[in-house]
Amino acid sequence: MSGAAAEADTGAFDGGCDCRRVRYRMTSRPLFVHCCHCRWCQRESGSAFALNAMIESDRVECLGEPPEWVDTPSASGRGQLVARCPRCRIALWSHYAGAGRAVSFVRVGTLDAPDAMPPDVHIFTASKQPWVVLPPGTPAVPEYYDRKQLWPAESLARRQALLARQDTAAKGG
Repeated sequence: MSGAAAEADTGAFDGGCDCRRVRYRMTSRPLFVHCCHCRWCQRESGSAFALNAMIESDRVECLGEPPEWVDTPSASGRGQLVARCPRCRIALWSHYAGAGRAVSFVRVGTLDAPDAMPPDVHIFTASKQPWVVLPPGTPAVPEYYDRKQLWPAESLARRQALLARQDTAAKGG
């Protein structure tokens, strides 16, 4: 069984940096996968877009050396924490201020089988590179979207459970 097929069967997806010091496992499918075409993501990735799999942080396990956390500016002005390999400096996942550390935005290109996670939506297409052709059948929006309209019911339920856990923790329970 190929790596992608084996991962789809177990629901686990492994990834890591170029030098293979930092390895991780997503223990389930993500909540949702964004292909972001904003200028900020273009600059940060050095490419035409960033492809991020949003997943609960407790579903991302470190298998190798721990990453180094780098506080990086973001378009919101509130920054993001980026998990990078301390040796080869590859960005593996990040935490944006809006979601805090509860949600990880895993860089799909760092997965061993990135083809297992095509985008669920293309966002900030108003600033996409003109030569990028978006696939028919995948939602695309000029900026951001309403989660309730696009996320699957299971992902919305997982998000609600995450928010409930955060609320309980904040109340000291």
